[in-house]
Amino acid sequence: MSPGIIYALVIFLYLVILFFIGLVSSARMKRSAEGFYLGSRSIGPWVTAFSFVAAYFSSVVIIGGGGFGYKYGMATIWVGATNVLVGTLLAWIALGKRTRSLSTALNAITMPDLLGKVYRSPEAKLFSALIIGIFLVIYSVSVLQGMGHSFAILMDLPYIYGLLISGIIIIVYVALGGYLAVVWTGFFQAWIMLFGLLILTVAAIARAGGLNQLFLRLGAIDQGKLLQTPGIWGWPGLLSYAAIVSLGVWGMPQLVSRFYSIKSVRVLKLGTVLATAGATMALLPYFNGAVARLLCPGLSNPDQAIPSLVKTSLSPVSAAIFLTGVVAAGMSTFAAILITAASALVKDLLRDSFGVRLAPEREVTVSRLVAAGIGAIAFLIAIKPPAMILVITGFSWAVIASTTLWPYLFGLYWHRGSRVAAFSSMLAGSITALVWMALKNPFRIHGFIPGIVVSLLVFVMLTLIFPNRHRKRLH
Repeated sequence: MSPGIIYALVIFLYLVILFFIGLVSSARMKRSAEGFYLGSRSIGPWVTAFSFVAAYFSSVVIIGGGGFGYKYGMATIWVGATNVLVGTLLAWIALGKRTRSLSTALNAITMPDLLGKVYRSPEAKLFSALIIGIFLVIYSVSVLQGMGHSFAILMDLPYIYGLLISGIIIIVYVALGGYLAVVWTGFFQAWIMLFGLLILTVAAIARAGGLNQLFLRLGAIDQGKLLQTPGIWGWPGLLSYAAIVSLGVWGMPQLVSRFYSIKSVRVLKLGTVLATAGATMALLPYFNGAVARLLCPGLSNPDQAIPSLVKTSLSPVSAAIFLTGVVAAGMSTFAAILITAASALVKDLLRDSFGVRLAPEREVTVSRLVAAGIGAIAFLIAIKPPAMILVITGFSWAVIASTTLWPYLFGLYWHRGSRVAAFSSMLAGSITALVWMALKNPFRIHGFIPGIVVSLLVFVMLTLIFPNRHRKRLH
């Protein structure tokens, strides 16, 4: 049987399973905003934890992280390590319990909704919803890129066909099943991702002649800089990207929503352990990207490193499983983005900010249409993407996190945070990040760093000058 037929059969089986999950979720979903956006806050710890991992470590990490590993070497593994410790473990410990309790007390089902109610600030809700809606669309382009590259190299399909196959299936099951479909497919997809990465890692090490030979041969390239920290990248670049894809998670609404929807605070401890264990897979794409520099030299596009390594290191069946893992990774994140962006645009902007009255079932229908529209826009942009996968990811995450991180975090921990401080912090952080990146990241420091620093300073100073003396502790 030819490799192309094997790939097609495995992918077809996988897509049928996803479509089935979408149908089942649609039947179980309550026809309400909370049912569509949060699964009625009924999700258990296993599904919550592994759907968090799947949404976090998408094709952006598997393909984009491999691209950075190919370009900058083993130093990029530190990015994966901070993903595990800061982006997952500390995030669950610091944010999980308080987010679940506060969002329930305020009956908030989205991040803009939570920020608007915590600070009694319609302008904070409106602005954060706009930023989230716009820049999540940009982020979704990088996710589609990863899937498109994988189909193109492993199945010899035109790049655009890979985009079409991935995008259509995701849009269908999100529109059908809402958040329940997103988390249950994410749970299923996380295991496929982990299994696929483990297969590739073992095969790549064996093909390089074992770990000892691997490091000896890699050390002979570029005067050993591929094995050094910070190596070719330099400390500013390494630390900036480690921060944005780890600390930036704390302000990313498609990930924070997992804390809103978990069924109770009692199961958060188990969820924290499970999510952290699953997150260790983040180390593998960067490692394999560096290995690809040895086994697949001379690639014109670093984002092709992982697909090329798969094609040269795995049997057709194993390669098909890995391709399914990449598609799973991208689909899980793209689905989470669609549901989050749709909630920002429909609930927070259309209904709450602009006062458009929608019956519960009508709101679900409009949300489905908006999710489909967002997917279509992302697909059109991804046909001719503007940059490398992680570059696009860093750009969008920088603006979103610079807007939401500190108002969200202080909303959980500092009851004196004020309306003027929250909105001014959002405005200052997002503008700073955008201007810094427009200037091509001076001193090789990514715009996320100055963005969150300015946002923090503005929030703290304005809260001290104009404190909120009337807000009660809600947790």
